[in-house]
Amino acid sequence: MTTGDPLLSLGDRSSFDRPSIGSTYATSASSLLEDSEYCLTRTSDVNDSEEATRSVGDTNCLEKPPSKFSTCRASRKHFSSAESQFFSQFPLEFPIPDRRRLVTWGAMELQNFNSDSAAFEISRATTPEQEKLSKSQRVCHKSVQFEDNQLHGKSPRLIYIDDPRRTNDKYEFTGNEIRTSKYTLITFLPKNIFIQFHRVAYLYFLGIAALNQLPPLAVFGRAASLIPLLLVLSVTAIKDGYEDWRRHRSDQHENNRDALVLQSGKYLAKKWKNIQAGEVVKICAEETIPCDMVLLGTSDPSGIAYIQTMNLDGESNLKTRYARQEVASAVSEGCEISGLIRCEQPNRNIYEFHANMEFQGNKFPLSQSNIVLRGCQLKNTDWVIGVVVYAGQETKAMLNSAASPSKRSRLEGYMNRETIWLSVFLFVMCFVVSLGMGLWLIRHKDQLDTLPYYRKIYFNKGRDNGKKYKYYGIPLEILFSFLSSIIVFQIMIPISLYITMELVRLGQTFFMIEDKHMFDSSSGSGFQCRSLNINEDLGQIRYIFSDKTGTLTENKMEFQRASVNGINYGTSLPVADPLHEKNVAGLGKRKWKLKSEIAVDSDLVELLHRDSSGDERIAPHEFFLTLAACNTVIPTIDQDTSSSCTESELHDKVETISYQGESPDEQALVAAASAYGYTLFERTSGHIVIDVNGENLRLDVLGLHEFDSVRKRMSVVIRFPNNAVKVLVKGADTSMFSILADSGMDDHVRSATQKHLSEYSSQGLRTLVVAARDLTGEELQQWQYMYEDASTSLTDRAIKLRQTAGSIECKLKLLGATAIEDKLQDGVPEAIECLRQAGIKVWVLTGDKQETAISIGVSCKLLTADMQQIIINGNSEDECRNLLVEAKAKYGIKSPTKQNHSLKWKKNAENDYLEVPGSAKSFSVQQWYAGKKGVTATTAPLALIIDGNSLVYILEKDLESELFDLAISCRVVLCCRVAPLQKAGIVDLIKTRTEDLTLAIGDDAIECNGFCLTYTC
Repeated sequence: MTTGDPLLSLGDRSSFDRPSIGSTYATSASSLLEDSEYCLTRTSDVNDSEEATRSVGDTNCLEKPPSKFSTCRASRKHFSSAESQFFSQFPLEFPIPDRRRLVTWGAMELQNFNSDSAAFEISRATTPEQEKLSKSQRVCHKSVQFEDNQLHGKSPRLIYIDDPRRTNDKYEFTGNEIRTSKYTLITFLPKNIFIQFHRVAYLYFLGIAALNQLPPLAVFGRAASLIPLLLVLSVTAIKDGYEDWRRHRSDQHENNRDALVLQSGKYLAKKWKNIQAGEVVKICAEETIPCDMVLLGTSDPSGIAYIQTMNLDGESNLKTRYARQEVASAVSEGCEISGLIRCEQPNRNIYEFHANMEFQGNKFPLSQSNIVLRGCQLKNTDWVIGVVVYAGQETKAMLNSAASPSKRSRLEGYMNRETIWLSVFLFVMCFVVSLGMGLWLIRHKDQLDTLPYYRKIYFNKGRDNGKKYKYYGIPLEILFSFLSSIIVFQIMIPISLYITMELVRLGQTFFMIEDKHMFDSSSGSGFQCRSLNINEDLGQIRYIFSDKTGTLTENKMEFQRASVNGINYGTSLPVADPLHEKNVAGLGKRKWKLKSEIAVDSDLVELLHRDSSGDERIAPHEFFLTLAACNTVIPTIDQDTSSSCTESELHDKVETISYQGESPDEQALVAAASAYGYTLFERTSGHIVIDVNGENLRLDVLGLHEFDSVRKRMSVVIRFPNNAVKVLVKGADTSMFSILADSGMDDHVRSATQKHLSEYSSQGLRTLVVAARDLTGEELQQWQYMYEDASTSLTDRAIKLRQTAGSIECKLKLLGATAIEDKLQDGVPEAIECLRQAGIKVWVLTGDKQETAISIGVSCKLLTADMQQIIINGNSEDECRNLLVEAKAKYGIKSPTKQNHSLKWKKNAENDYLEVPGSAKSFSVQQWYAGKKGVTATTAPLALIIDGNSLVYILEKDLESELFDLAISCRVVLCCRVAPLQKAGIVDLIKTRTEDLTLAIGDDAIECNGFCLTYTC
C-alpha cells in the first residue's frame, strides 16, 4: 500500500501476515553483523550497554533487525548515553562550575539528538544521590536497606502477587506507615533548641546570661537575666511544637485509613500502615491510592482507569492508566491472581517505571502507564485492583517529599551578619573601657584604701569592721570590667528583635491570605503561605524567570488554523452547530454531540466530502485521521437530554462526548478532528474505534511512542482492516522537517507549510507538524523485534524506545500543520507592567517557536514598540560568538569582567531603581554605573531574544560571560525553544554571577525539578 492509497478502501490488496511479537528470525547472527550500522552489546551486560548505544539517525530508517552482538564503526563519533553518565557525575551537591557544565552538556546532547537520535540521549532519571533515602528516613525506618537505590539497579525487586510473606521473606521492605513530622517526644527539646541557636543573636544572649550568673559580674538578678532568652526560646518552641503536632496528627490520620486488601480470597478492610508489598488492594471511586501499585484490573472491560495526580505533580487534568489485558481479563472472570513482577528499585522518578510481569506462563513489560502512585485519586472509574510494589517511605511520593532544610530569608542572614559586626563593635567598646580601668587602677593603686569602692579593709565599726573587701588584683579587675561592660552594653543588640520580626511576619501572612485581590473566583482558591520565614524575600526579588504555557497563558487550547497539503484553512471560522447527530455504524442508532463548540472551516469540510482522488482527497483524510489516532486521549461518553431537543428526541439517548488526556493540545486536536467528522469513540490498549463520516473504522494499535522532550514528537503504528500498516507522526517543526522524505514532488507543500507555520507563530499560535508513511512487511517485522526488546528491558528502556522510534520515524510524507490558540490569563499585561515599574526584570523561558514567543511577548506587553530587539540565532559556536560580540559592540556594552575578572555585580544601590524628579519614568542606577564602567546605555531599552539551539553553544564557559554581559544590559530576555535543563542553566547563570534574588516559576514537575538544580527559591 502506498502513501497515496485511500485508507478506507475495502478492495483486495497485497498484504502480509502479521508477525507475532517476539517471533524469531531465520537470519543467522553472522549475517546480521554484516554492514550493520548499529552499536549493540550483549543484553546481559548492563554496564557496557550504556556505552554502546545504537546509531539510528532521524533520516536513516531501519534496514536490518539488530543482533545481540555488534560493533561500532570506528569512524563514527560516539557519545555515551546521558542517562548513564549525565546525572551520575553531577549530583545535586556539585559545585557551581560543574553545575554549569552539567546544564551545558545536557543542552548539547539535546541539540545533537536531531542528527543522531540514538547516540544523544537525555533521560529524566534522577541522580544516584537523589535515589538514596535521606538519613532521617533511614533512622525512622531502619528496615530500608537499599544498596544504592539507583534507577537501573542490577538486582531488580521481586514482587510475588498476593504472596506478601514470600515477597518480604528475603527483603526487609518498609511497611506502609509514613512519618512526615520532624520531632518525637525525646528529640523535640534538644533538636529544636539546636535549630534555634543557628541564630547568632541567641548565642549572644546566651553568653550574656551565662556571664550574669558569675558573682563578680552579676549586674542584676541572676534568674531575671534568663527570663528574656527563655521567653523567646519558649515562644518559638511552642510554635514549632504546634506545627509538628499537626504533622503527627496528619500522619496518624493517614496511617489509620482503611483499604480493601485481598485476604483468604476476600477483600477485607486493613489499615494503611499495615499494608505490605505483594498484597492485592482494591480501590473504589474517589478514593486515594495508599501505595504504589501495579494495576491488575479495573471496572472498565478494557482495563482503563482515570486518576488525578494533583497531590503529586500539581496537575488537575485526569490521566489514564491501564491494566494489562492479559491480567485484566483474568481479574474480571474472578480467577485466582498469582504471578511475579520484577521491577526496579525504589526511586524518585515519577515519570518512568520499568518492570516485567510473569503471569500464567507469559512474560510482558510494564511501564509508567501500568502503575498508580500513592497520593493519586481514582476518578471516573468504579474500582481498580492492584498489587503493591512500593509502600511507605519507598513510594515515589515520599521519596520526593524529603524534608527540605530550614529556610532562612536574606533579611535574617543580613541580621546575623550585622549582629556579628555589632558584637565586634561591642567588644571594642568593652576593651576600651577595661583598658581605661586598668590604667586608672595602675595610676591610683596606692589610693585604693581611701576609696569607698576599692578600699581593701572596712574601717567602720560594727560587724563589717576589719572584713576584707573583694579585691582581685589589677589583671582580674580588668577582666571583670570587660565582662561587666558587655552586660551593661548588651542593649546594643535587642533581644526583642526576633520576636518583633516574627510578629510582623504573622501580620504580613494574615494580610496576604485575606487579600481579596489575590483570590481566584473560578477555582475558589486564594493566596497560600507555606513558609513564614521568607515573606520579606518577595520584596527583594530582582529577576523573575517564568514559563509561558500555563503561567502567562490559560493552558486552555482552542483549535484555530490548519495547513493541509500546502493550503491554509481557518482564516474565518464559523461556529459549528452545537448538536451533531450521526448514525454510528456498527453501534446502533446513536445521537451524540461534542461537549464544547468547535469552529470549522466550510471549505475544508467541503473538501473532505468531495468525491475526488489523489492527494487533494487523501491528504486531508490522512491529516485528520492522524489527529484522531496519534494521541493518548481517552473518549468519555455521557447520556444527555438537552432542552433544545424535540419531544420525540427526548426519549432518545443524546450522548455528550468529551476527551480526557494528559495534554490540553491533544484534547484540542482530537476535538477538532471530531468536528470535521473524524470522531474518536473508543480506545483500548490494543485498538481504537473512529467514526469517519458515518463509517465505523477499527484500527489495531501495534505500538505507541509517546512524546518526550528529546524527540519532540510522538508516533503510533496502526493496522487497518485491509492489513495495511502506517506510522502516524506529529511533533514540533524543528524535529519533523528533518525526517521528511526527500521528494521533489512535495517541495511546494513543504515550503507552503513552512510559510503558514511562520504566519501562525506570528499570531501567537502553538504549532505542530503532521506526517505519516507506510511500513513494509520487513520494516514492521524489524520494528516489532526492536519494540519488544525495548519494552521488556529493565535497563535503559527509555533510550531503547527512542532508538526504536527513530527507526520508523523517517522518510515521512508531510500532511500539514495545526495551529492552536492559548489565550493569556487575565491581568498578565498589567502585572508585567507593575513588575517593570518596580524595577524587577521578567525573563520568559518557553519551549515554543520564536515567532510564537515574540507574539505572546508583545500581547502581554513584555515587549514594547520602543524596544530594540537583539535576536541571537546561531548554529555554531563561532557564529554565536560573533552575534554576541556584534550586539555588544553595536550598543556599546563592555564587559566589566575584562577589567576585573573577580568582579561580581553586587546587590546594592547599583541594582536598584530610583525615581527621577519630574518624570513618571524610572531609570536604572545600574545603567549609570555601567556607563561609568564604560557601558554606553542606548536611549531605547533592549530586548534579547535567543533560541535553544544557540544556548547549546553559548552555555559554555567561553561564551556565557558574553551572554551575561549582554543579558543584564537588556530590560527583557526571551528564550524560546529551550529544554528544561536549559531553563535551569539560564537561571543558574544569573544566580552564580550576581547576588540578586531570583524567582523561577514553572507549571509542572519537570520544570520545577530542573529549577531545583539551581536551588532557586
